[in-house]
Amino acid sequence: MTRSKSFGAMVLGMIAGAIAGILFAPKSGKETRDDIKRKADEAKKTADKKAEQAKKVARDGAKEVKAAADRAGKEWAELADDAKARMNRVSEDARQTSRTVADNAKRRLNDDKDA
Repeated sequence: MTRSKSFGAMVLGMIAGAIAGILFAPKSGKETRDDIKRKADEAKKTADKKAEQAKKVARDGAKEVKAAADRAGKEWAELADDAKARMNRVSEDARQTSRTVADNAKRRLNDDKDA
């Protein structure tokens, strides 16, 4: 059973137990109705409090997920920029090397023709 279902079952069990205790208590009808109303109000307040706590946890979790996603996005962008810069350097190095090789080859051809 999940945690939320367990909690719901526990709350229902508490309510049922409180109602059964009130109904079987030796009190007048008005006192019994007042007790039931008071217990129902307490249960509602408890449920409202737990619902607010759950909402807060959900909001906090959503903020954390958004912050993590933002950080990851920035990191990916930085990695992409770094990879692009490296690629440009390698590309420029390759162009320079090919120019050097071509120049050397031309020079040797010219030296061979002159010799």
